Amino acid sequence: MALSPLRIGMVCYPTYGGSGAVATELGRMLARRGHTVHFISYARPFRLLNDFHPNLYHHEIGSETYPLFLGQLYSIAAACKIYDIISAIGLDLLHLHYALPHAISAWMALQMLKPERRIPTLTTLHGTDITVVGSKPAFLPAVRLGLEKSDALTCVSQWLAAKTCELFAVCDKLRVIYNFVDPQVYLPGDCACRRAQLAAPGEKIVMHVSNFRSVKRVPDIVRIFAKLCERLPARLILVGDGPDREPALQLAERLGVAQRVMMLGNQPAIENFLPLADLLLFPSDGESFGLAALEAMACEIPVVGTLAGGLPEVVVDGECGRLFPVGDIDAMAEASFQILTDDGLRRAMGQAGRRRAVEHFASERILPQYEAVYEELIERNGVGAAIVQ
Repeated sequence: MALSPLRIGMVCYPTYGGSGAVATELGRMLARRGHTVHFISYARPFRLLNDFHPNLYHHEIGSETYPLFLGQLYSIAAACKIYDIISAIGLDLLHLHYALPHAISAWMALQMLKPERRIPTLTTLHGTDITVVGSKPAFLPAVRLGLEKSDALTCVSQWLAAKTCELFAVCDKLRVIYNFVDPQVYLPGDCACRRAQLAAPGEKIVMHVSNFRSVKRVPDIVRIFAKLCERLPARLILVGDGPDREPALQLAERLGVAQRVMMLGNQPAIENFLPLADLLLFPSDGESFGLAALEAMACEIPVVGTLAGGLPEVVVDGECGRLFPVGDIDAMAEASFQILTDDGLRRAMGQAGRRRAVEHFASERILPQYEAVYEELIERNGVGAAIVQ
């Protein structure tokens, strides 16, 4: 049985970060399952740039400025766009990614509508919307209101659910639906011709993928890599961009490894790069899930990271890689060295990571969980979507 086709409003940021990537991949896969997905964001999501499926639409949130205001009124603009879409074409439900301000914007939009036009809302919490931005005193009451007004809440890890319960006391509404990966897209492989563009023969490739914010602890990556360079030939490939990019490159210069570091910037098709790595470094101090780690695992790449946040729910220490306390650079460097110099261990960890990604986090296992929430919301609110054979 399957849920009859729905018209879903997917409100998200179009950025390269985890919430935007998850929202976009979810929408793309829902479209292929017969649903119509209307993305509502201030730009076309990056993973949709080359995707023109007939069930996918994008509606841009415009920006307005006025000398009286200190900045753009994004929250209100988003609310008005949501209102416009529901009024003009109708939707069965809203799926909001990142609580701030999308949960508030959706609530405002529904207040503008006549009661008979209001639709259910699901808010997916991704991490920093709760633990970093949302928990700030200036925003916490508004975020709490958005969570309380959402008809359902999902978190991408048990750790994030516990933090949300602790900070906002909305415990009974929370359920966990993990992030996912498409095992048919993220595949192991080692194309020698492409690998040669990144490293010389005999050099190991250490990779990191992120938005280069402070939570990612990019300086730790450079320090770990510098220790590795003392013992084996290697290259550090940094994929992504963000505020810690330049400080990381400056640190690499001071440590004498700048010539061994390559910055690739944002890449919309990360699946083309991850299979070339021998190891993924992920020393974050509060990762809510660790999507890049999961994608690396699907490509049979071992992960060295931290015992923090939701990462231990994804990476099994000693099986798919190694996890250590935040900031333990020496231990992470030693574990990285052991994995990179023991081909049998590296292969075994890579294969175990692939199995775990497929068995626990494959998209075909996760998407029905979202559809089940959609079905529950539709039935609870009397919208009328049905189960069909």
